Amino acid sequence: MDVELVLLLVAALGAGWVDAVVGGGGLIQLPALMLLNPGAPVASALATNKLASIAGTSSAAVAYLRKAKPDLPVALPGAGLAVAFSAVGALGATAISSDVLKPVIMVVLLTVAAVVVLRPDLGRTPALVLRTRRRTAAAVLVPGVVIAFYDGLVGPGTGTFLVITFTTLLGTDFVNASANAKIINTATNLGALVVFAAQGQVLWALGLAMAVCNIVGAQLGARMAINRGAGFVRAVLLCVVAALVLKLGYEQFA
Repeated sequence: MDVELVLLLVAALGAGWVDAVVGGGGLIQLPALMLLNPGAPVASALATNKLASIAGTSSAAVAYLRKAKPDLPVALPGAGLAVAFSAVGALGATAISSDVLKPVIMVVLLTVAAVVVLRPDLGRTPALVLRTRRRTAAAVLVPGVVIAFYDGLVGPGTGTFLVITFTTLLGTDFVNASANAKIINTATNLGALVVFAAQGQVLWALGLAMAVCNIVGAQLGARMAINRGAGFVRAVLLCVVAALVLKLGYEQFA
């Protein structure tokens, strides 16, 4: 077993843990695939990342379903839309440069960080929010259409965006928002993976090996998030957002 493969498996383990807690595992896994497997096209890195990620997110979703309380009337319709719109995003992955989106994503991430810092009680406990039709529709459409399309097109940070969306729109605490996010994220990974597989972009042997490690990390992360509660998830969320901003800022301005 060569050093590059070992490092990719370790990256998959860490990505599964981060994804299960708050999302953003692609921040670890996708750059590792691109750096440690330099001969592969970018589309193959995206595709293989999806194969490993869907294994971890689906196993984390099962763990959350057993212990947390996902909002299934919102999460399931959102997941149905997410399969389709992440597939559309994946179709555009080779046609649209992600560099165009990076400044926009940085602004969104900085806004997320500001909201979490300035509202220290956000996501710690469930908030009383009037569940109007408009708010419920937004909680289905934003994850199922907008975020799903982004995940198919680019990917990293999807789980983080999902957690903040559910927390902000529905008043969900961070742990249960993560449970919702895992259901949607499994669907977004599935939609994109189907497209990439049809295009012959998936590195199956590598992806399946990383998938096993991703599952192990996801199970550890889900259990820690459930046992340690919303305060732990909030701390990890801020770390992931900061890392995403630094990564995108470096790529944009370096």
